[in-house]
Amino acid sequence: MTATVKSSAKSSKAAGGSRRRTSAGKAAPFDRRKYAALLSRALPVVITTEAEYDQTISEINRLLRKGEANLSPEEDRLLDLLSTLAENWEEAHHPIPEAPGHRILKHYMQVRGLRQIDLQPILGSRGVTSEIVNGKRSITKEQAKRLGAFFGVSPAVFI
Repeated sequence: MTATVKSSAKSSKAAGGSRRRTSAGKAAPFDRRKYAALLSRALPVVITTEAEYDQTISEINRLLRKGEANLSPEEDRLLDLLSTLAENWEEAHHPIPEAPGHRILKHYMQVRGLRQIDLQPILGSRGVTSEIVNGKRSITKEQAKRLGAFFGVSPAVFI
C-alpha cells in the first residue's frame, strides 16, 4: 500500500470523522446492520500472509474507487479498519529503512537542480560541502536547521 493510499484512506478521519453529512446538513447515522453486512463481505482479519494483505488492499482500492465523498458512514468505518490492518502489516513486514542525511540532501538537490556550489552559503566551505554531500562528514544540527529552512522541510530530515 502506498503512502498515498494510506493518507487518502486516513484523511477522511481528519477531515470529518466517520459521520457523513446528508443533503439536509444532518449527520448520517451509523447503521450497525449495514456495517455487519460489509464486514461479512470483506471478512477483515489481522493480516498474517501476503495473500491476506493483497485481499485487504483490493478491498481498500474498491472503496477508494467509489470516492471518499460517496462512502457511507459504514463504508468509511470499514475503510479505516482495513487501512489500519494493512498499515500494521506493512510496518511489521515491509519497513521503510531510514536514509542517511546526505542521501536525502542529494535527493533535494536533484529535485531542485542544485549543485554543491549552490549549498556553500548554507553548509560552509567548498570542502565541507563536498564532504557532507558525499557522506564523509555528518550534518550538524545548525546545518540541518539551515537546510530545513532552505528546502522548507523539518531539520530532522537531515539528521
